[in-house]
Amino acid sequence: MHHHGYLWTGPKHRFDDEALRRPPHSDPPPADGRTDLVQRYKEVKAEFPVVDLPPLESAYWLIKPRELVRGTWAEPEEAAEWLGDQLIRYAPRFTSESDRDSPWLAILVGSAAERLRWGGDVSHGFYLERPAFLSLAVVCCSPNRTPLDVDCPLR
Repeated sequence: MHHHGYLWTGPKHRFDDEALRRPPHSDPPPADGRTDLVQRYKEVKAEFPVVDLPPLESAYWLIKPRELVRGTWAEPEEAAEWLGDQLIRYAPRFTSESDRDSPWLAILVGSAAERLRWGGDVSHGFYLERPAFLSLAVVCCSPNRTPLDVDCPLR
């Protein structure tokens, strides 16, 4: 078992495009249905696997392009340390003052290490100024606990 780290930051309006953050439904709309729905379904089906937006379910990071992996660690503590480094790096930009609190960030890192030890995924999001959004995730790989049947993105 190992862990991959993911980081995304960008405009809030882009993050809010949830259609590109969820996998397309297994049943496409009928071909003779509304052309706008059929077109949107095709767009999402083509873009979801390659778009850099954070997926709604953390495990789906594993189907994204390997270039989006920001780090890989065999030990949960190393992955949690990376998460902590990112939190410290971005904390001055958090819009919520309470999210910038060092003891709170330490609690997040400690709970992340604990969750990663048993094979769970960790995902956090923070609003930044302008308005922007930061998404951080550490995803367990080989295997992941979700029913997804995906290979490691780095193989």
